[in-house]
This record gives sequence, C-alpha cells and structure tokens, in this order.
Amino acid sequence: MSVEATTERVLRLLALLQRRPSWTAAELAAELKVTDRSVRRDVERLRALGYPVHATAGVGGGYQLGAGTRLPPLLLDDEEAIATAVSLRMASGGTVAGAGEAALRALAKLDQVMPARLRAEVRAVHGATDTLVGPGVQIDAELLVTLARACRDAVRVRFRYAGRDGGERERTVEPVRMVTTGRRWYLMARDVDRDDWRTFRLDRMHELAATTWRFRPREHPDPVAYVQRSVTEAPYRYLARVRVHARPDRVRELVPPQVGRVEDDRDGWCVLVVGGENLDWLAAQVARLGFEAEVLEPPELREAAARLARRLAAMAGTG
Repeated sequence: MSVEATTERVLRLLALLQRRPSWTAAELAAELKVTDRSVRRDVERLRALGYPVHATAGVGGGYQLGAGTRLPPLLLDDEEAIATAVSLRMASGGTVAGAGEAALRALAKLDQVMPARLRAEVRAVHGATDTLVGPGVQIDAELLVTLARACRDAVRVRFRYAGRDGGERERTVEPVRMVTTGRRWYLMARDVDRDDWRTFRLDRMHELAATTWRFRPREHPDPVAYVQRSVTEAPYRYLARVRVHARPDRVRELVPPQVGRVEDDRDGWCVLVVGGENLDWLAAQVARLGFEAEVLEPPELREAAARLARRLAAMAGTG
C-alpha cells in the first residue's frame, strides 16, 4: 500500500476516534475496511505523532483518544468547522471576555485552511446574525483576520484611513499588534511613509489589503502601553494630571483604559492622566470618582473645579 493511502487511512482513524469516546478494534476495522492488525499498526502511528490513544483489553475494551500533555492537531468535519469558525468570530468581536486575542489567532489559522464552500457558509451565518452587546464599535471579521495574518507573517498592509478631519488618505504600514479596549480595536504599526510608530482605529480603515511585501520585525514599544498613551492623550485639546488619594487598582476599576491612564505614586496616592476637549467636563469626571484629589496640571483645571464647586453649592442651597 502506498504512503499516501496509509496516511489517508490514519487520518480517517483519527477522525473516528474524535467522533465518539470509545471504539472496539473490530468496529474500527469494519469502518476502515482493514484487519485488526492494521488498526493496531495505525494506532501506533498516531501515538508516534503525539496522539494519546489508550487501549483497554477484555470484554467491552477498545481504543479511546485521551488527553495528553500538549494539544495535537484536530480534525473537524464540515459542521464542526462551521460551528467553530462562527464561535471564534463572535469571540474575536469581544462577546467572550478575555478570549478575543486567542480566538482571533485560531480564526486566522482555521480560515487559512478552510475550503471556500465552508468559508461561504460561515460568512452567511455571520451576516445573518446580530449580537446584543454593550456600546462599542463593530469591526468586520474579515478585516480582523487579514490584520491577524499580516501581524503573524510580518507582511505590510495598505488601506484608506479616515482622519478626525473627515478626510481619507492611503496608508501603508508594517503591523505589529492589535489592541482592544473592549469598545474599540486599535492597530499599532510602523507607518512606512512617516517612518514612525502610529496607532490606527480599525473602524476607520477602508479597503484594507495585505501586500506581498514582507518586512523584518524591529524593536518596538510595548503595544498595550503605546496604544493606551495614544488614545488617552494624543487626540485631546487638554491633558490633565491629577493626584488622587486612592490605590491605583481602585482608580483603574473606575476609569476605563481608553479614558485615562493611572500611574503609581506614593503614600496611598496615584496620578490619573486623562484627556478631554472641555475643562469643565474633566473637572466633573474627576470629582465623580469620589476621592480627594489635587490638580497638578493644567492650572486652568483648578479654575474649572472652582466653577464646578460653586455650581454644586448653589444647587445644594449653601452658596
């Protein structure tokens, strides 16, 4: 028998073992149309590849695929592949807490080897399904998969990007990492034309396409810290630094990472860095935390806090 035929039979054996908990040697031989001896040889081949196939002798015994020290490759039938891909798409969109990044990597792998007919089925299910989630920006799964592959393979991508002024420009970047804040997705990448690191919102990307140009990965800032600094500081007219009399972890529970950055200080204090377009709004946001606070900068924020105090005193009838 040829190597190709043997390999195909071993893969069929693996699929059978994954289909149900236990098989007898006779049942497997009948399914594969081979002898019991061939089944035993194929089981040994699977074990050599790292699949923990357990054998039980006697009446009611047989073969069972067990759990090992590492996860070997899985074989999925059409229905399983569709169900897995749909679930991964939902998880990559943030509907499963903490699973987005791992789901996206798995989805990229599955999408790469999935037949076109199954990929069309997955897109049909995804297109006909709405998910009730909290406020946030929905990102097309195809865009996520394309960027995930580009980050993994170190391939440049090209897209049109809508700026805050409403205009669109073509950008070519070397992607490093995607970061999600729970409400939005961001890409940290090196902008080829500007020769510098940049943060891009995925919901502002259009006509995304991966190129055939591979790049050599280089040293880069920590993606999470870089994106957080970009989204909490760069876009705003005012940048406030306020000392807050509370533990950093307590303030982080109240201030989402896309809104402000919390720095450790000393003696039970921390420093909150938060940006905004309006000083009165910033003063109100700091006051609503409910902690003792000291404005470090800008000085105008102290004036805004004084105005807020006068309004609150007048509202309470004590002004």
